[in-house]
Amino acid sequence: MKTALIQTTLIWENAEANRQHFAEKINSITENVDLIVLPEMFSTGFSMQPKPIAETMAGETALWMKSLAETKNAAITGSIVISENGHFYNRLLFVLPSGEIHHYDKRHLFSLAGEHETYSKGQQRLVVDFRGFKICPLICYDLRFPVFSRNTEHFDVLLYVANWPKPRITAWDALLKARAIENMCYVIGVNRVGEDVNAHQYTGHSQVLDFLGNVLTEIAEKETVLIADLQKGPLLETRSKLSFLEDRDNFEVLF
Repeated sequence: MKTALIQTTLIWENAEANRQHFAEKINSITENVDLIVLPEMFSTGFSMQPKPIAETMAGETALWMKSLAETKNAAITGSIVISENGHFYNRLLFVLPSGEIHHYDKRHLFSLAGEHETYSKGQQRLVVDFRGFKICPLICYDLRFPVFSRNTEHFDVLLYVANWPKPRITAWDALLKARAIENMCYVIGVNRVGEDVNAHQYTGHSQVLDFLGNVLTEIAEKETVLIADLQKGPLLETRSKLSFLEDRDNFEVLF
């Protein structure tokens, strides 16, 4: 499964400008890819003022993602601000080329920024079957919580979209590696770059890791599009030789 990671700046609370910006980045990809990954809140930046920027599941950004997925014959994913039933959600959309949309609402809301006071938390995890891979998409702060990320469903890929700031980028690198090793799966992490209106700086470090924690892509701190080809065969072979997942603890996550 060939995957494109779009690491770029975000235009604050301007969905139309961000859609245009990402379309240019995506259209610059010269090879066929299966999955395109955008950052957390890619249409607005990490805003704690959802009322003027929130969209619906039938809004412009969702329609744009559906159109792109069909045109590129690729799944496209990233999170946006959604308003639904009187609540706001930091919602990841996983849009298939067919136009079908799966979604995941961020479970672990970033209390340090007051996200838990503004957005409603998710109530279930998502695993998507796509082109022979089982993919579990999560959002930013979820990365710090290994129990929620635990591979209890034999998924092949953990995917994190983020606005992870520069002062804690060492934690981002370390936790992505830990999640890959402990879950014996590929890990995709997509982060933004640049500075937002709150003077928070972001240095990217988007990356793909294999099931042993090896980084498969260049680590960059500038705008870039990273391409990685995930192979199912080596993953299954390694799990067969190293049956660590068979010794994991049994537990149930209470929502």
